[in-house]
Amino acid sequence: MLITNIKGLVGLHPKDKLVLRGSELDSLPILENAWLLIEDDLIKDFGKMDSIPSHISNLSSQISADGRYIFPSWCDSHTHIVFAASREEEFAMKIQGKSYEEIAAAGGGILNSADKLQKVSEDELFEHASVRLKQMILQGTGAVEIKSGYGLTTESEIKMLKVIGRLKDQFPIPIKATFLAAHAYPAGFKNNHQGYIDLIINEMLPQIAEEKLADYIDVFCEKGFFSVEETDQVLKAGAKYGLKPKVHANQLSVSGAVEVSVQNKAISVDHLEESNEETIHTLRNADTIVTLLPSCSFYLGIPFADAKSFIKADLPVALATDYNPGSTPSGNMNFVVSLGCIKMKMFPEQAINAATLNGAAAMEISENYGSITVGKKANLFITKPMPSIAYLPYSFGETQIETVILNGEIYNG
Repeated sequence: MLITNIKGLVGLHPKDKLVLRGSELDSLPILENAWLLIEDDLIKDFGKMDSIPSHISNLSSQISADGRYIFPSWCDSHTHIVFAASREEEFAMKIQGKSYEEIAAAGGGILNSADKLQKVSEDELFEHASVRLKQMILQGTGAVEIKSGYGLTTESEIKMLKVIGRLKDQFPIPIKATFLAAHAYPAGFKNNHQGYIDLIINEMLPQIAEEKLADYIDVFCEKGFFSVEETDQVLKAGAKYGLKPKVHANQLSVSGAVEVSVQNKAISVDHLEESNEETIHTLRNADTIVTLLPSCSFYLGIPFADAKSFIKADLPVALATDYNPGSTPSGNMNFVVSLGCIKMKMFPEQAINAATLNGAAAMEISENYGSITVGKKANLFITKPMPSIAYLPYSFGETQIETVILNGEIYNG
């Protein structure tokens, strides 16, 4: 496939650039008036229109992208899209000003989703998740991480992870699976935290490892959920089975979650709506990626993460959706990029880099995804005609995506 007359090819990072730290996020290389050649499922070559090689200029499979930009697909490194049902019954409680903790105490929140999920079949979960994932792909997402964590029993956690495995098999994008049984304490273990942790360590983890159902392990380290000490115990147990940590950290408070995550060599710490100088100091001495989830802040009405301070501290920042039924019922990465700019004061270049190459890095797939680079997978999207790349986050209420290309082929859902 040859794409010609491209207004701008966006995100032309060198192949050896696998993650962007600090001021590196400011640079978003763009080639104007370009062509792009895709061969099989890979980016074969690109250049300026005035130097297009004669032997490819007459290829039969051609697309003209006149007035349009081509972006690398969004890489969404934090989602919870396997769930049984929406939770709009909690919507009015949020409007009334009830806090995340108050809704959970009233029987809502994670336990609400767990109760619903335990009652539905694997096939139903797969069908629901497939609809969500298809919609995300049509909105430009070309790689995704999906967590368990709405099961909270061995049977239901395994069921969730098997659904994620089926999504991996059925969809043409890379999907990473994260084991998140340490999402909340089931009602039966409310006063027996160690009993539930023992269940995770002694029953769930061995089966997950034996069936190779997960790539990562996650813990919701927060007041009212899992303490720093409990988080450390779960992460260390996961490490024995080769599961690397990706941790929910500092969403509601500066809890010590970042410190315990770094000690356990976490691939990423996600949320960080609450942070301080100590948080930043800890991350400066690590390779851990800071994954920010601005649509969660938007929906819950909690503070937005201090992206500018993380970038100023020379840290690698990624953006992701946190798509879930309780705190972020949206998988639209375009809106996330807009919020990164509008609410976290990231420049468009920073937000786009954070949602592409650094999102890929947070899933350890940036060798093959996240930028327009010769030899990488041809996972891209073509915009509608736009005046500039800033127009994409600027026009937050409407999609600018016209064509999605995955593995070198146009995706129609």
